[in-house]
Amino acid sequence: MTRLSYPDAVASGTGRAAARLTDWFSARRRLWVWAGPIGVTLLAAVLRLVNLGSPRELVFDETYYVKDAYTLLNLGYESQWPEGADALFNAGTVDIFTSEAAYIAHPPLGKWIIALGLQAFGADDPVGWRISTAIVGVLAVALLCAVAFALFKSSALATLAGGLLAIDGLAIVMSRTALLDNSLMLFTLLGFGAVLLDRQQSATRLARWIAARTDTARSTDWGPTLWWRPWLVTAGLMFGLASAVKWSGIYFLAVFAVYTLVVDALARRRAGIAFWASSTVVRQAPASFLLTVPVAALAYLATWTGWFATTGGYYRDWASQNETVSWLPQALQSFWHYQVSIYSTNLGQDTPHAYEANPLGWLLLLRPTAFYYRGSAAGENGCDHDTCAEFVTSIANPILWWLGVAAIVYLVYRQIRWPDWRVGLTLTGVAAGYLPWLLYTERTVFQFYTIVFLPYLILALVYVVGLVLGRLAVAAGPAPADTPAPAPADAAAPAPRLTAAADARHTQAVVAVTVALGLVVATSVFFLSAWEGIQVSGVYQQLHYWLPGWR
Repeated sequence: MTRLSYPDAVASGTGRAAARLTDWFSARRRLWVWAGPIGVTLLAAVLRLVNLGSPRELVFDETYYVKDAYTLLNLGYESQWPEGADALFNAGTVDIFTSEAAYIAHPPLGKWIIALGLQAFGADDPVGWRISTAIVGVLAVALLCAVAFALFKSSALATLAGGLLAIDGLAIVMSRTALLDNSLMLFTLLGFGAVLLDRQQSATRLARWIAARTDTARSTDWGPTLWWRPWLVTAGLMFGLASAVKWSGIYFLAVFAVYTLVVDALARRRAGIAFWASSTVVRQAPASFLLTVPVAALAYLATWTGWFATTGGYYRDWASQNETVSWLPQALQSFWHYQVSIYSTNLGQDTPHAYEANPLGWLLLLRPTAFYYRGSAAGENGCDHDTCAEFVTSIANPILWWLGVAAIVYLVYRQIRWPDWRVGLTLTGVAAGYLPWLLYTERTVFQFYTIVFLPYLILALVYVVGLVLGRLAVAAGPAPADTPAPAPADAAAPAPRLTAAADARHTQAVVAVTVALGLVVATSVFFLSAWEGIQVSGVYQQLHYWLPGWR
C-alpha cells in the first residue's frame, strides 16, 4: 500500500472536499432548473382548477361543444337536442338527446377531449364539462417552459415564459371553459416544438454529410435528401391533430412546411452546396411533403372514427342516395361531401354577433368576448353591495398583451437588421396563428381565437427581456462601446468587469424589467375576478372597462 506524504494527503483530502462541494452545487443548480417550471405549472393548475365548476351553467359556446361531446360519447356522432335542453342540462338532466344527427361546424377531436372529462366526472357535473380543457391549459404552461428552454437555453427565461402564460387572462379563461381553442393551441404548440427539434436534428445530419464530402464533391452535388426526420413526422402529426380540432390548424401545417423548406435551403447554402435552392425544391421538398402531409391526413381521418363506425352521423348515407363515383367507397364519398359542406359553412359564417371582433383590431385588444354575466341587487345571491356582478370575459392581461405586441413589432425590425433563427421561428408562430385571419375580415370571428398565437407572443416578449437583461447570446446586434467583449471560453483570466456606465445601464434594465413584470402581475390580480367569475361589486366591475369595446 502506497503511503502519501502529509502535503499529498492534505491536497488529496482538499480535492475530494472540493469535488463534493462542486457536486453539491451542481445538484442544487439542477434542482433550481426544474423548480421554476414546476412552480409556474403548479400555479397554472391552481388558477385553472380551483372552483372550476363555477359558473354552474353552460356559458357561451359550451352549449354546443359540451352537448356535442356527450352525444359523441354515447352515439359516436353529434346529435340534436330538444328545445330548452340547456336549462335541463344545467340542472343535471342530461340524457335527453335524440338520435337524429346534428350538423356541426368543426371536426370532432376537441369534443372528444371534452368527452374524456364527461366520462370521468359525469355530464351532470360542471367540473366534468371543463376538466379536460383545464388540464390542457396546465400542460400548455409546462410545454411552453420546455420550448422556451430549448430556444433560449436559460431556465430563468423558460420559467418566465411559463409564468406569463400561467397568469394570463385569456389562457385562464380558455382553460376554464369547455371550448375547442385551448386544445388547438396545445397541438399547434406541440407541432412548433417538434419543428424546433427537427431544425436542430436536421442541421446535425447535414453537417455530418458535409464532413464526409470533399469541397469538389459539395460544389457539384445537390446535397442529400434527409429522410430520417422523426421530429418532422411528429410535427405533421401534431398539426394534423390540430386541424382535427379546428380547421385553422391547417394554417400551421402550411406555414411551417414553408418554414422548414426555407431553413433547409439556407442550411444547404451555408454548407457550400452549389445547387442549394434547386436541390431543396427537387429533392428535399417532396421528401418533406411525404413525411408530414400523409401523417397529418391520417391523423385527421382517425378522429372521425365514430362517424365512420356508425350509420347515424350527418351525411353518413349521402353517397347511397346520390349519383357518385363507383370505384370509391361510399363512406369516403359521403365524408368528402360533408367536409366540403363544412368548409362552405365556415367560409360564409357572417351572422352578426355582439362580440364579434375584426382581426385588424386583435393586436390592439379592442373587443374581447364576454362569456358570462350575472348581476345581483343587494341581498341577492350573497351580494353585500348595492349591486354585484359575476362576469367572465376572455380578455388577455392587457399589459402583458400590449408589451408582447410591442415586442413582436421590435423583433420584426430586429430580424431584418440582425437575423436570429430564434426570432424567425417565433415570428413564424405568430404569423401562422394571426395572418391567415386577415383574409376573413368580413367573417364573424372573435378575439379569443388569439389564444392560438399567445404562446409565441409571450416568447417574443421573453426574448426581448433576455436581450435587455443580457441573458441571451446573440450572433449580432448593437453593443455599447464601453461594454467589454466577453473573454474566450478557454481564457485563464476572469472576464473584465463592466464599466461604470455599462453597470448603470444594466441596473436600469433590471429595474425596468422588474417594474414591467410587476405591472403584469398586479394586472392579473386585478382582473382575476373577471376571469374566474368571482362576485364583485358593480363599481369594481366597471373599473375593468378600460376601453369602450370592453363593455
